[in-house]
Amino acid sequence: MKRRLLLVSNSTLHGGGYLDHCQQHICDFFGKDVKRVLFVPYALHDRDAYTKTARNKFKTLGYEVDSIHEAADPVAAVGGAEAIFIGGGNTFRLLKSLYDNKVVTEIRRRVMEQDGIPYMGSSAGTNVATISINTTNDMPIVYPPSFSAIGLVPFNINPHYLDPDPHSRHMGETREQRITQYHEEPDTQSVLGLREGSMLLVEGNKATLLGSTKARLFSRCPTLV
Repeated sequence: MKRRLLLVSNSTLHGGGYLDHCQQHICDFFGKDVKRVLFVPYALHDRDAYTKTARNKFKTLGYEVDSIHEAADPVAAVGGAEAIFIGGGNTFRLLKSLYDNKVVTEIRRRVMEQDGIPYMGSSAGTNVATISINTTNDMPIVYPPSFSAIGLVPFNINPHYLDPDPHSRHMGETREQRITQYHEEPDTQSVLGLREGSMLLVEGNKATLLGSTKARLFSRCPTLV
């Protein structure tokens, strides 16, 4: 399998700018063979402003950015892309737009089944690379036709994962409790809790955790029915 993925928990780390904390990993990932990256800004409402942010950042790293929302034919844009970057925002809005523009299957084909082009996601862009968006932190502000995502990895991810704070007075569920609730349902997947500052590099069938904050892996208890 030619699959090459860089799945980032967050695009901005406290104290730094957009993609600053992972920019060296981005350069290592795309390398010198990639010249242009197809950006998917569907997760935010203002796609022009989002594209400008991504375009300016990637230019400093030596890459040109084409945005899928500027293309007359989104499917053709994916079909001709050297690499893909899907940015963060609202996961429900992102997945709905991917389905609306009929690019879910084409992205999967380019990354998994045909050319093995590099795929980078951050936050919501990482969520949609997994089996489903069932473990996103976002509000369902729109309703995609399915919670099933692109399926580039055989598990789910929870970006921006926060460990329980024993000193917090907040009475809502912790991230750990919400993932446990997900696993109470049948036929659910393992969930990788990616703390901010961490990312997953997938090369073929090998996955390597990068960054400084590590991650937490949650598996469904086999005794649950």
